[in-house]
Amino acid sequence: MHPNSLLCLLALGILLSCNTLPKAQSQPATPAAPAAFINWDKKMVELGPVKKGEKRTMFFEFTNPGTENVQIDVVAACDCTTVDYPRGVIAPGQKARLDVIFDSKEKEESETIDIDVIFKNTDAAGNPRIERVSYKYELVK
Repeated sequence: MHPNSLLCLLALGILLSCNTLPKAQSQPATPAAPAAFINWDKKMVELGPVKKGEKRTMFFEFTNPGTENVQIDVVAACDCTTVDYPRGVIAPGQKARLDVIFDSKEKEESETIDIDVIFKNTDAAGNPRIERVSYKYELVK
């Protein structure tokens, strides 16, 4: 092989291996997550060990991050749970909270208790907005 041919092949090999042409970056479009209806400071409270018959208090604080007023219609929970919640309008940017009392006197085992918060506000399909917070405990007899 002629030395000039060898030099040309070597130069061609280097050019091909460098791959200096920019490649099109194709990334799948990620749909934006819907904005939160309510921002909770926490959605779960761990009470730890609770003696049978003991009462415990806790709270769940939330913020209205939207642009419309929100209002709670009803709060549903276990009979062992008493919830005091704001009855009025929660304006955009405003904070509010659920004050919760758990009474363990009727409990026989450890469990997680859900609290459903049903708002007067509806989603795009006209369904009520529902948020859920929970607490758990370990029953000590």
